[in-house]
Amino acid sequence: MRALTVIPGKAGTARLDEIAAPPADAQQLTLQSVAVGVCGTDAEIVAGDYGWSPAGRERLVLGHECVARVMRDGADFKRGDLVVPIVRRPDPVPCACCAAGEWDMCRNGQYTEHGIKQLDGFCAEQFNADPGALVRVPAGLGPLAVLVEPASVVAKAWEHIERIGRRAYWAPRRVLVTGAGSVGLLAALLGQQRGLDVILFDRATTGLKPELAHALGAEYASGDLAALLADKPPDIVLECTGATPVVVEVMKSNAPGCVTCLVGVSAIGRSVSLDVGALNRAIVLENDVVFGSVNANRRHYELAVEALSRADPAWLSALITRRVPLDRWGDALQRTADDVKVVIELAA
Repeated sequence: MRALTVIPGKAGTARLDEIAAPPADAQQLTLQSVAVGVCGTDAEIVAGDYGWSPAGRERLVLGHECVARVMRDGADFKRGDLVVPIVRRPDPVPCACCAAGEWDMCRNGQYTEHGIKQLDGFCAEQFNADPGALVRVPAGLGPLAVLVEPASVVAKAWEHIERIGRRAYWAPRRVLVTGAGSVGLLAALLGQQRGLDVILFDRATTGLKPELAHALGAEYASGDLAALLADKPPDIVLECTGATPVVVEVMKSNAPGCVTCLVGVSAIGRSVSLDVGALNRAIVLENDVVFGSVNANRRHYELAVEALSRADPAWLSALITRRVPLDRWGDALQRTADDVKVVIELAA
């Protein structure tokens, strides 16, 4: 069968391979990949900047954003059910967080991740999975469930924002989301579902991203972020770009008591001039919170399925700007100006 593989740490090694079909295993279910989303992490792995192969192997099967079809009855699943496989698996020790089912908060770093760290991913025509690592997808969501994994990341971010907010009286009204990629737009969706005034900030001034924001009922802004923050200081910020100047600006200028969640991962080696004392003074005197959030556990996947099931299917479908067949996988990794989410289709 066909699979997209790469040698982590070596640029130019991604290729469409023929690999063995998954063996029959009474403890696992065999799944058919329907679609796999492409994100920045995949691009980093293909560029040789990130990723780890499975033990004793040179090549890694790519793909961690997936919707798949169950191929035989087993556990509580029926043949034909659509599911989303969970990406991160707990470490074998396990640490206290992994033992509690919160492997997204792993304390010792010995977790593994499908398509990223030491476990094959899902960009293969078939794969085996532990039934306990599958999340059921409602029939109405269908193939749009390829968005569940990125939505689980923002579902976790929102859950933690709200837990932090409850440290004291809190009545947030305005949320700023920086970055109108798929994660940013999904973060805006979850803000809209909470009844908040959503501002989506991105460098694009025309095209699909402003249209998607407006269709969601969000305000769209571009240009001078500092001026926007001064005019409309947010109570909540979800920073989804990882762009160093944006990260600094949203920490500097917001409403008192603001909760800022850093979701985007910054590139290393880019520096900006920063008055750390002034930043510390503002954060302390205004009771602000800045924290980072990454990955998700089962609870967050289930929250993501719930949120996507409540969303307008036409709006969700518009997030998927290109659908590329497996034999043209290289096209999926070539970003275009209007791309939001690109998926590789493996099955009808």
